[in-house]
Amino acid sequence: MRLLFPLLLFCAALLCTSAQAEIHEVKMLNRGAGGAMVYEPDYLSIAPGDTVRFIPSQSGHNAASLPALWPAGAPPFMGKINQQIEQTFDTPGLYGIQCLPHLAMGMVMLIQVGAPNGSTPVMPTALPERAIQRLDAIVQREESLK
Repeated sequence: MRLLFPLLLFCAALLCTSAQAEIHEVKMLNRGAGGAMVYEPDYLSIAPGDTVRFIPSQSGHNAASLPALWPAGAPPFMGKINQQIEQTFDTPGLYGIQCLPHLAMGMVMLIQVGAPNGSTPVMPTALPERAIQRLDAIVQREESLK
């Protein structure tokens, strides 16, 4: 009986941890509600430990880290073209995501992991103009990032 109780507590802790993490889906599209070459949604606010599933709903897309907008210490990733990828985000902060073939066309999105730090994020300036415009539009639209 003494061994059974700790084992039950351990199993319950594992189940509680996995039950809290969520999977969020993001479509990669040639055309969507936000225009051409978009992620839908283009902004997510998630908890640390949540996973994002990037779905290539239309061909020619991928999802990858945007190094100029990435929390220090968070591991980068790069999905393959036309392949679904799941990425778990553990480190709190603001993450920029890009489609490598369509960055110049502004195919970017933001993921806020955990609570925002209370200041308006500084967008990188060394990106194509359309990408900067989309990132700025997301920040202006999302009250939680202000």
